[in-house]
Amino acid sequence: MKEENDIGHLRKSYEKGALGDDKKAMHPAALFQDWFAAADAHPEVEEANAMSIATLGTDGFPKARVVLLKQFSSEGFVFYTNYKSQKGQAIEAYNKVGLTFFWPAMERQIIIKGEAQKVSEETSDAYFYSRPIGSQIGAVVSPQSQPIEDRTFLETRLQKFQVQYEQEEIKRPDYWGGFLVVPHSYEFWQGRPNRLHDRMEFSLNEKKIWTTTRLAP
Repeated sequence: MKEENDIGHLRKSYEKGALGDDKKAMHPAALFQDWFAAADAHPEVEEANAMSIATLGTDGFPKARVVLLKQFSSEGFVFYTNYKSQKGQAIEAYNKVGLTFFWPAMERQIIIKGEAQKVSEETSDAYFYSRPIGSQIGAVVSPQSQPIEDRTFLETRLQKFQVQYEQEEIKRPDYWGGFLVVPHSYEFWQGRPNRLHDRMEFSLNEKKIWTTTRLAP
């Protein structure tokens, strides 16, 4: 590799926190809630709910992209999308996914493995109609992940539907809705000095009981 592309010198020391063994007894959903609340309140974290979701594509390649978390509980994590999109089709074919939250300002990362399933139509309706009108129309305008000729295609459709929905009520498309990711494991990562980071994994055993393991960095 050419010397001008060598970025091996880029590094920093992580010194903003620790993940102690006292957290082993916590339910992972409770620890997630604590970390999320801290990230959401942090002045340097712009979108605490931004998460990367990795799927196995229908072409056999994994793909990760950033989406926004919209609800979470001990049951799992909910995001919304076009079911006909690449991620929607990938989940339809193989519903095991990975979620990653990374908050650099706090030197924290959470990796979640789970299975995705569609939420109820009532849940999708409730969220869809809570969105701004522009976002509702956008869900109808965009044939997500499909090839389009140019930007004009979207702008023309936007104008068309803006006029149409001045006269009629917007309806949630049946191809748009939510997925609930039911977690099988959580891994919490806290940056530490000398690359000796804290990693703690919570996994469901065969009896559906959460077990905790500290992992070497």
